[in-house]
Amino acid sequence: MIRRTTSAAALLAFLLAGCGGGSAVSDYGKVVKGSKGATVQVEVRAGQRFSLAVTDNPSVGDSWELVELPDAKVASFISEEHESQGEGPGSGRTAYFVFNGKQPGTTEIKLFDCWRCGQAGTPSTEESKQQSGEAIFAVTVVPR
Repeated sequence: MIRRTTSAAALLAFLLAGCGGGSAVSDYGKVVKGSKGATVQVEVRAGQRFSLAVTDNPSVGDSWELVELPDAKVASFISEEHESQGEGPGSGRTAYFVFNGKQPGTTEIKLFDCWRCGQAGTPSTEESKQQSGEAIFAVTVVPR
C-alpha cells in the first residue's frame, strides 16, 4: 500500500512540475491534431518527440486534461503547453500535450475536454455533458 501511495505522489509531483509557468517547451516535435469525438492514428519513431494538439478556449469553458498517463515503455509525458491563437480576449488557443516516443509498441492516449465543469472536473449540467468529450490518439512507436 505504501508503494502505491508513493507512486501516486511521485506521479502528481511530476504532472504538476510539467504544468508550471516556467516550464515552456520550445520543441513540440511532430504535432498531431485531434478533436472531440475523433480517434487519430499517430506513428512516431523511438526517441522522437511528439505533441497532441487540441483547440482550447477556457473563456467559453474548455478544460482539456490528460485522462491517464500512457504506457511508460511506449511513450513518456513531458508537459502540457498552450499557445494563443489571437490577440483579443476569448480568441482561443491550442493546447499541446507533449510526449516522447520510447520503445516500439502501441498505446492509447485520451484527452478529455470537460466543458464548463469548473473545479468539479465532471459535467454537472446536461449542456456540459453534451459539450464535453474525448479526443483519442492511437500511438504506435516504431524502431528508429
